[in-house]
Amino acid sequence: MTRTVILGAGIAGHTAALHLRRMVGKEHEIVVVSPNSKWNWIPSNIWVGVGQMTVKQVTFPLAPIYKRKHIDFRQALAFELHPEGTIENDKPYVRIRYTDEARSGQESDLRYDYLITATGPKLNFGATPGLGPEGNTWSVCTAGHATETAKAFEGVIAKLKGGERQTLLIGMGHGTCTCQGAAFEYTFNVEHELVKEGVRDKAEVIYITNEERLGDFGMDGMNFGHKGDVIPSQTFTESLFQERGVKAILSAAVEKVEPGVAHYELVDGTKGVQPFDFAMLLPPFRGVDMQAFDRDGNDITGEVYAPSGFMKVDADYTAKPYEEWKASDWPKTYQSVRYDNVWAAGIAFAPPHQMSKPRTSPNGTVIAPAPPRTGMPSGVIGRAVAETIAGRIKHGANAKVHTASMADMGAACIASAGKGWRTGTAAAMTVFPIIPDKEKYGEMGRDTKATYGEIGLSAHWMKVMLHYLFIYKAKARPFWYLIPE
Repeated sequence: MTRTVILGAGIAGHTAALHLRRMVGKEHEIVVVSPNSKWNWIPSNIWVGVGQMTVKQVTFPLAPIYKRKHIDFRQALAFELHPEGTIENDKPYVRIRYTDEARSGQESDLRYDYLITATGPKLNFGATPGLGPEGNTWSVCTAGHATETAKAFEGVIAKLKGGERQTLLIGMGHGTCTCQGAAFEYTFNVEHELVKEGVRDKAEVIYITNEERLGDFGMDGMNFGHKGDVIPSQTFTESLFQERGVKAILSAAVEKVEPGVAHYELVDGTKGVQPFDFAMLLPPFRGVDMQAFDRDGNDITGEVYAPSGFMKVDADYTAKPYEEWKASDWPKTYQSVRYDNVWAAGIAFAPPHQMSKPRTSPNGTVIAPAPPRTGMPSGVIGRAVAETIAGRIKHGANAKVHTASMADMGAACIASAGKGWRTGTAAAMTVFPIIPDKEKYGEMGRDTKATYGEIGLSAHWMKVMLHYLFIYKAKARPFWYLIPE
């Protein structure tokens, strides 16, 4: 009998747990550790944030699903990794601290044969003074955050209806943020709601981002093939901003947020301030600050994790100029650089470099969109890691290693631009490969026949359908595994 411990129950961890349970017998133990009791379909939090969905529509309890699937669930936070065990017992383990009401604060050691780290990100609001729900801005990063944001937005609508003009600032709250797509979606859902409520003329909507150009999305932009022509995502995105009357502050690093005003620096070193009545600014991500120790108790955190707190895996982390980075630098197996029974899936692995060119202001401020690796890539990676472990369990150490390089992987994304069965719109985009490969595809870096984008009502319907489809999948309903990641 083996025990596989999975840290995290987001898209990567939950996907890995369900697939692994499907692939190995019940005599093999699967344990999922998550400090949260509920699963959250994060892409729909933007709809919660404008009051178009409730928390119950985007979350569900994990425990009943895992009980039905014979998966051991521990509502706890993992905070120490001991991949060599101790001098007395060489069985590797993680140390966890329970967060459920019955055992809150209690600690225990959880031994494992195989470990998947899928802890996702730490929402690093502290990187920017005044950022976040405990500061002076709102967030849609969690369902709870989005609910409070919706309440604040409702207050904005009320003021607008009362004749009071409002400025809404939405975007990135730091120079190294990722998830520009989520900020983009929230911006246009807010704009859509303002139009629907008949108050758009009294509101100014401003998008602030660390992107060098609109449509970059932390992916160095995209080039959409369309009727024999190629349309840059910059053109695609700029047209939407112009059509909806949304202003943009580009190449910006928010330095601090005071009540009603954001201070920022541009890549040319210029300083600026932007007053606001309502601000939803996303935080930068970092790893969850796990510590790692060898069998003698020596701290080896720096050998297992990158300075960002994300786990180092089979990527090329050699320091080199941006122009020398290659698609082949990106990981394939997501196996730890040091331990062959440990993997990092989804956001938990340390990327070797940015996709978009990093820039530094004359003042030394880094303005560099971090590469996205959420959603579809997280699910695909989680499944591949589960398949590798299942092979090990069944066939031993020489079993096939499954790969899921983002340099060989395509992704589909549907970005909502407003909800409504007859009035909603969304941008449907596909990209292949996710990591630009200029050696294979030339200066554009991607296959323009497989990279395209369209915007319209039908894409909104698809976005809604995927919401319900992926919640069905996550609940492990009949034939759930037939739904692609």
